[in-house]
Amino acid sequence: MSWYCDAARGHPQHGPHHDEIYGFPVTDDNILFERLVLELNQAGLSWLTILKKEENFRAAFEGFEINRVAAYGEDDIARLMGDAGIIRNRLKIAAAIHNAKAIQGLVRDCGSFSAWLDYHHPMPKDDWVRLFKKTFHFTGGEITNEFLMSTGYLPGAHHETCPVYGKIARLNPPWMRASD
Repeated sequence: MSWYCDAARGHPQHGPHHDEIYGFPVTDDNILFERLVLELNQAGLSWLTILKKEENFRAAFEGFEINRVAAYGEDDIARLMGDAGIIRNRLKIAAAIHNAKAIQGLVRDCGSFSAWLDYHHPMPKDDWVRLFKKTFHFTGGEITNEFLMSTGYLPGAHHETCPVYGKIARLNPPWMRASD
């Protein structure tokens, strides 16, 4: 089996992402939203394309501030469609806006996006996928899986022999915790 751990080592974009971001537990709702938007934008493209455009996405989506993105209208969609620094796909842009609104609802119901994820954890991957498809737009199996692995809710981000695995284990990510 091929691991991201092996491919990322020494790469200028993949290396820092692997060593400092991928698989580390996340509780900040705006960062969770950012990860979701980046994952859905990766669909059909390489992860390297997204990593190279990450700062552009952050600027275009105003730091992934959920309430700001949820308020986006047609002028914002036109602005994003004209931004060559991001993926200019109307369906993906619309999904990001819809998902920000969905997260606002989760915040009203559960207190935060993070609390909603914690409430549903642990859950088998197939159940996560069904829940995400019901809650969000543009979230199939691969996007849901990568989002949950990248934020510490599902195992598999790092091989057990990877030095980063130990760093993450010390943070006790949700996937390592016993059912509460």
